[in-house]
Amino acid sequence: MHERSSVSDLVDRLRRELDRYSPGGKLPSSRALVERFRVSPVTVSRALAQLAAEGLVVTRPGAGAFRAEPRGAAPAAGDTSWQEVALSADGAADLVPRSVDATGVLVTLAAPAPGVIEFNGGYLHPSLQPERAMAAALSRAGRRPGAWGRPPVEGLPELREWFARSIGGPGGAVTAAEVLIAAGGQSALTTALRALAPPGAPVLVESPTYPGMLAIARSAGLRPVPVPVDADGVRPPLLADAFRATGARVFVCQPLFQNPTGAVLAAERRGEVLRIAREAGAFVVEDDFVRRLAHEDAGPLPRPLAADDPDGVVVYVGSLTKATSPSFRVSALAARGPVLERLRAIQVVDSFFVPRPLQEAALELVGSPAWPRHLRAIAAELRTRRDAMVASLRLDLPELALPHVPSGGYHLWLRLPDGTGGTSQAFGSGRESALTAAALRAGVAISPGRPYFSAEPPAAHVRLSFAAVAGTGEITEGVRRLRTACDEVLSCRDATDPQVRREA
Repeated sequence: MHERSSVSDLVDRLRRELDRYSPGGKLPSSRALVERFRVSPVTVSRALAQLAAEGLVVTRPGAGAFRAEPRGAAPAAGDTSWQEVALSADGAADLVPRSVDATGVLVTLAAPAPGVIEFNGGYLHPSLQPERAMAAALSRAGRRPGAWGRPPVEGLPELREWFARSIGGPGGAVTAAEVLIAAGGQSALTTALRALAPPGAPVLVESPTYPGMLAIARSAGLRPVPVPVDADGVRPPLLADAFRATGARVFVCQPLFQNPTGAVLAAERRGEVLRIAREAGAFVVEDDFVRRLAHEDAGPLPRPLAADDPDGVVVYVGSLTKATSPSFRVSALAARGPVLERLRAIQVVDSFFVPRPLQEAALELVGSPAWPRHLRAIAAELRTRRDAMVASLRLDLPELALPHVPSGGYHLWLRLPDGTGGTSQAFGSGRESALTAAALRAGVAISPGRPYFSAEPPAAHVRLSFAAVAGTGEITEGVRRLRTACDEVLSCRDATDPQVRREA
């Protein structure tokens, strides 16, 4: 069972038992709770902490946990309706609404209910995270001289040097002076878009693309303009057309294992993308988010676009988060020329700097023998999980089209079969929503495709992640549950005859 499920279950059971104790009454000791419920001491500690946060128990170091005194009457509810006017009164002149739809981001951050298989997760399952290595790195980092002092606002020089080598290679195509340390990829993307485009400006984005980036753009008052991608990445002629039509000065892309399609920008298109942007006087924001999640069979990876960009066209974003833990929020922004100072100024104003202990821990982690071992382990495991999901889908759900099987990243992009009513945006979105809801009823969480498009999508899609589950057994069971949901919603075949499913 997952640790978070164990904690939630123990909290529910203790909450139901609190009425047995009078206010101020002492609860059983942690050791007694461990033995009674057959859980770990960490689970007991976290459950008591949650009850304390809810105001139901009080913990006293060295004495134990006690039932809290009854709460007083709840204060009268205020009237916040005035805020609807205040938040919108000046919005008539806004080119882009300031309200932000975070649905596409929250779907990968929200923990599923116990028993639900997580095909919509955006991070490694705890069993794949280098928890011991991170704990050891954090412990060593905390003992470093000056570890709790104020770091340089640009980041620790040694960490900037490490990122520079990982971006530009040993030849020095990128230098430490061109790197800023940021608090995770999302924060780095936010800084980049704020630096490069004023409110109301268009920004070119791949279509489909990462919903979190679309949310960043819209929250900054930018207008995302889609540029279609195919199996070889963004299509250069359409990119050139979009620059001419919009006058945009920014293009955001994921050249390696693109989210959600998994496409890798073809070698012959790399130079074209940089040339087109340079002729348009525009920047390319390269979101290199899963370079460290290449699968075992990926082969040599192409260099980041930033490594082949002497003219400062590319603003590079790379993070350690995807390969470690959602809470290990350390990333890099790399750029050359005057834009670097603007990026630095915005980041300093927004967040001052990334906490030094976390930067020191990152240095300890990537410099340890455990780091390459971890990368090799997840490369092998992600390949195994990908193959298991592909095999299960082809066996049980052949009507969901899988045009591309990626050799990196953690997800598959599937097209739903066309319905009898056509493939209009509204119809497709309705099918996605119905399938997502039916899947959740069947016990599996999936991501609908609509949030990945900045405009009307050409067809209905879903995205399935294989990184956030416990293993291949959950993948097989999750696809079986999804089969049930598809039979309910899509009605593509006779669901009563399993042989039909095998022969389709």
